[in-house]
Amino acid sequence: MLDKEVINFERTAIVGIVTQNQSEEKLNEYLDELEFLTFTAGGEVIKRFSQKMERPNPKTFMGTGKIEEINLFVKENDISTLIFDDELSPSQQKNISRIIDCKILDRTNLILDIFAQRAESSYARTQVELAQCIYLLPRLSGLWTHLERQKGGIGMRGPGETEIETDRRIVRDRISLLKEKIKTIDKQMGVQRSNRGAMVRVALVGYTNVGKSTLMNAVGKSDVFVENKLFATLDTTVRKVVIKNLPFLLSDTVGFIRKLPTQLVDSFKSTLDEVREADLLLHIVDISHPDFEDHIASVNQTLQDIKAHEKPVIMVFNKIDAYKHLTIDEDDLMTEKTPRHYTLEEWKSTWMHRLGEDNALFISATNKENFEEFRERVYEAVRQIHITRFPYNKFLYPDYKDAIEKEEKEEEE
Repeated sequence: MLDKEVINFERTAIVGIVTQNQSEEKLNEYLDELEFLTFTAGGEVIKRFSQKMERPNPKTFMGTGKIEEINLFVKENDISTLIFDDELSPSQQKNISRIIDCKILDRTNLILDIFAQRAESSYARTQVELAQCIYLLPRLSGLWTHLERQKGGIGMRGPGETEIETDRRIVRDRISLLKEKIKTIDKQMGVQRSNRGAMVRVALVGYTNVGKSTLMNAVGKSDVFVENKLFATLDTTVRKVVIKNLPFLLSDTVGFIRKLPTQLVDSFKSTLDEVREADLLLHIVDISHPDFEDHIASVNQTLQDIKAHEKPVIMVFNKIDAYKHLTIDEDDLMTEKTPRHYTLEEWKSTWMHRLGEDNALFISATNKENFEEFRERVYEAVRQIHITRFPYNKFLYPDYKDAIEKEEKEEEE
């Protein structure tokens, strides 16, 4: 008889601050996201702590009174991990660890941990390990004293190499080794990309957990791993897709997130090369998420960082089946209408007005709603790129509607 698997979630608490640049509402959004990240990593959030401050305390990030309050809660409630929403400096992490006796992590550390869990291929594992080593290097502190001073005998006296210097040297050597390994793999990936010939390349980009892999599976009839968690996809998947008789390459890339650690952008350079070398970007947005406009801005910022913001983009608003808006009663004269009260139709007209009718699509990848419209728009965009590249191939790929008519005639015959 099979035993039921019991998953033990780590008991965690999360911490954030309200500053001049980050309102309480914004902080709650970030903490919601941090809670989802914690759940993805295998933790259960027991409590949230927040404090209003002009700027983070350079010694302990929070004020001393708040740190004492957190310390008391950690002791009384058997909390094993404390996660901060912003990146902690090495000295802050050290100082907090001296006061609070549990694991101290920040957002970057948590994201790296999820990436390490998700990394399947040797390439992804190398990228994640490099990012972790770069993150770890300034944060190495003497956690053990077996090498406190390596003393020599006669003629070898002197302080020798301290334990922390030995650790740093080991990590620096590891970083050099991983960078060399990644260079070799980058070269191989470059060769793979050049071998794909002159086919049009389309890349799915977007925030994490917006349904890119689900859409990939629906369009490309492939079997990419899908889960309602953050960063389910780490390795880029490329599939040849044919709409009507027009072939092109579709790649599913790693999702972006707000406050994405810079180490990750650097070490995932080759994964992001798929986006850089694409001819067309499909920017997938989860319209059912209350902060989807922030997500769009965050993705656009990352695209700008990797110099891919000038490519042709079609915005695809996914999960329309899960979209719910707030309502205002007819007799309620006090409540102001905000974007959260917009109906789906109002969002459609807003975004179509901003981007042009052809550049905004509203679909549901799970229920295949408005899918025909999506296929037609992608077909037309890919066809346009293809016939610009090969003008003499124009007659091979007719307009989408003509292609359908041709298919229907062939079926009748």
